[in-house]
Amino acid sequence: MGRKFLLWLVWLGFIIYVLLFAPPVQSNTFQPVQTLLTGHLPSINPVFISLFSMIGIWLLIYSCLVFADGRMQSLPAWAFVLASVGLGAVGLIPYLALREPNQQFSGRKDAWLELMDSHTTGWILTVSTLVLLTYALFFGNWTNFVHEFQTNRFIHAMSLAFCLFGLLFPFPTLLGDDMARRGLTNNSQFFWLVSLIPLFGPLAYLCLRPSILGSRTILNDT
Repeated sequence: MGRKFLLWLVWLGFIIYVLLFAPPVQSNTFQPVQTLLTGHLPSINPVFISLFSMIGIWLLIYSCLVFADGRMQSLPAWAFVLASVGLGAVGLIPYLALREPNQQFSGRKDAWLELMDSHTTGWILTVSTLVLLTYALFFGNWTNFVHEFQTNRFIHAMSLAFCLFGLLFPFPTLLGDDMARRGLTNNSQFFWLVSLIPLFGPLAYLCLRPSILGSRTILNDT
């Protein structure tokens, strides 16, 4: 009960903060994302491109846990993941708050779950993250990023959402339940290693975790 209450508090607090206390909306607030969506990448600060892309990395990291977890929940996991594509942490936190702790997995893994369960997916996300960080560190204008963080509501909220994804990853029992499904229940050191290393801890977990028992659904022609 305390876990759910705290998650709803974080969810509501984040919304209130962004609406009332973040930098005000200006005529150019959404210019970075509009420019990004139109494909004019050279005109965008590489820090913004990397930050925007790594929000997507976080969503995929969560997806690698949420879709298997959703098999054992009454909630449609895909709906919350889809909402998080547009709303970020605001779309995903309700799933974390509403889900029930469950350390079981039953049934066959379909092609999508196989993909989310694959070590290859973890390695692709890890390499992509390294490329994005290198791009931001060596080519980004960090002075401009600090200025935009202080004055642009969209950049401000996106930066906070990036941090929030990392802080919430070990908290709502999602990680612990996923580890239990893979026979890692007694490995508390691994849990804290994954939890305390920002971003790369969860990525390492996706690359190293044992597979969930199950088999891909095979369709036979009759």
